[in-house]
Amino acid sequence: MAKQKSTRAISNKRRSERRYVAKRKFCSFCTGKGKTIDYKEPVTLGGYISGGGKIEPRRKTGTCAKHQRTLAVAIKRARHLALLPYVEAHIRETGGVGVRD
Repeated sequence: MAKQKSTRAISNKRRSERRYVAKRKFCSFCTGKGKTIDYKEPVTLGGYISGGGKIEPRRKTGTCAKHQRTLAVAIKRARHLALLPYVEAHIRETGGVGVRD
């Protein structure tokens, strides 16, 4: 008689084979010397806004805590001056975030 492996051992093996290791993200403002955060540049800020009009979190964009705070303030200032949209409906109408005519 052949010895059968337990299902628990097989499932553990499959789980370890499928493990995903994410690539480390670095803050683009810390590494890019010429890159600055300015509320008057909606095209730059548009990359940090989701399709729904929300500010993207740090874990998704890779920005450091210091730059994430200044980025959030800059986005809020640009929204207040109507350079960036607040809501998803406006993004759909204009065709994107920070698009200039």
